[in-house]
Amino acid sequence: MGKKYFFTALFVFLTVQSAYAEPCETEDFETKVTGVSQCLLIRRYGPTEPAAMVVWIHGDVSSGGPANYHFRLAEKTAEDFSASSVMSVALVRPGYPDGSGASSTVSFLHGGRSDHYTPENISEVAAVIEKLRLKYQPKSVIIVGHSGGAATAAVILGMKPNLADAAVLVSCPCDLVSWRIGRRPWVRSENPTQWVNKISASTRVIALTGTKDDNTSPNLASTYVDLLKSRGINATFQAVAEATHNSALRSAEVFDAIAELLHR
Repeated sequence: MGKKYFFTALFVFLTVQSAYAEPCETEDFETKVTGVSQCLLIRRYGPTEPAAMVVWIHGDVSSGGPANYHFRLAEKTAEDFSASSVMSVALVRPGYPDGSGASSTVSFLHGGRSDHYTPENISEVAAVIEKLRLKYQPKSVIIVGHSGGAATAAVILGMKPNLADAAVLVSCPCDLVSWRIGRRPWVRSENPTQWVNKISASTRVIALTGTKDDNTSPNLASTYVDLLKSRGINATFQAVAEATHNSALRSAEVFDAIAELLHR
């Protein structure tokens, strides 16, 4: 009975695993791109021969539902900065649905919406950005990350130095240890503060957090910025007046930051 149960469980595991972990059948660089081994969904806006590429990474969407709230912001970026030949991409992190019925694939052991800033998941995101950069050949790459997407972006800056030239980190839980105080600690996830020493000195970072953010308090990002500055990295922190954890991403300050990075 025990052996039969084992093989049944193994069959179920492998069946589910194959449904989770798979590259794109058709990689079109418009709606999907294969990372290391997973098929991540994207939305691409703007020219195919861009001067700059802005990549938007969503947060954890811990309340459930699709991860597509950044699609319109990515589209607006391409529209607002069309004169600067900006291509904008909204990326859907591993395991998340985009609202169309499709989902980015994810390794079975790295799914869920908690404690999932794993090296594997972050490497998938970084690999997609790298493939987009190689295909479209922009002169510069800017990552805009919100919440968990900001933490992902911050880790990528250290994990893959020079992949991105700059980043806008919005509502960033930039120190996971401090962020999780009073809550269950995240033991599998990469902590952005542990990657600071790997970030290229030429990288530009702008961090923004709302003054009414009751999830990722402003000091999480401001302390991270101080660490960057101590290494000689050009980093700034700005508190967004009256903004909450989510509304900060839609603030004018985010687009002002993108404009500053595009024209530096």
